Amino acid sequence: MGYDEKLIHDPNAGMERLLEIMRALRDPECGCPWDIEQDFSTIAPYTIEEAYEVADAIEQKNWGELKSELGDLLLQTVYHTQMATEEGLFSFDEVVNAISDKMVARHPHVFGPESRNKTADQQVNDWERIKAAERASKAQKGVLDDVALSLPALTRALKLQKRAARVGFDWPEISSVIDKIAEETKELVEAQKQKDADHMKEEFGDLLFVLVNLGRHMQIDAEEALRGANAKFTRRFKYIEEALRKKNKQPDEASLEEMDDLWNAAKDEERR
Repeated sequence: MGYDEKLIHDPNAGMERLLEIMRALRDPECGCPWDIEQDFSTIAPYTIEEAYEVADAIEQKNWGELKSELGDLLLQTVYHTQMATEEGLFSFDEVVNAISDKMVARHPHVFGPESRNKTADQQVNDWERIKAAERASKAQKGVLDDVALSLPALTRALKLQKRAARVGFDWPEISSVIDKIAEETKELVEAQKQKDADHMKEEFGDLLFVLVNLGRHMQIDAEEALRGANAKFTRRFKYIEEALRKKNKQPDEASLEEMDDLWNAAKDEERR
């Protein structure tokens, strides 16, 4: 047996216990066959999924579930660092030290000589200045170089726009963004008239990008707003299903007009 069984079964061993569990799961002789076969690329989708499940628990204010989901997300870090350790890339302790060093370096107003008497906006600007210096030290010269490609598209659009705005590339007024939305909408309609699928997709993307920009100018996170719209749609559609069920009907047995009336009833119910 290539692992510490006593440590694995010690309920008070904390982080060391979890690290040892993962080491045992990846043990080539006595570990789990599925875990042994995994690599960074196969685990990455689970990492993203667990982050979303953390966000979902917070959205639902389900604090018991949040505890569980945070554990699942922590496991992802442990999983990746175990694989990295096996390949001689870095260890869990190095990951912890790296983030600790980064947080200390990025908060000189807390851990250094700088004054804490700054506005939130000033601290955001300082944060961006420090990150720019970090990018330069890593030979990342471009303003947008480290905006992750794997982010959800709406979130990445917002980050790209924020990053560009911090160096002055931005519309000064909301009215300019609204004018751009009208322009992009017109271009999308023209592309639709031409029946050009690629052009329609391009123009649709442009319109979404500008809508994200409008949200940014209004202090609205597009990803969060769309999650809210999804939740509202789900809630109202369930109202329709429940109302039809009371009539011994399924949605595919109802007319559009009937479902639309129930949709409006759901809206009225929410306003009360």
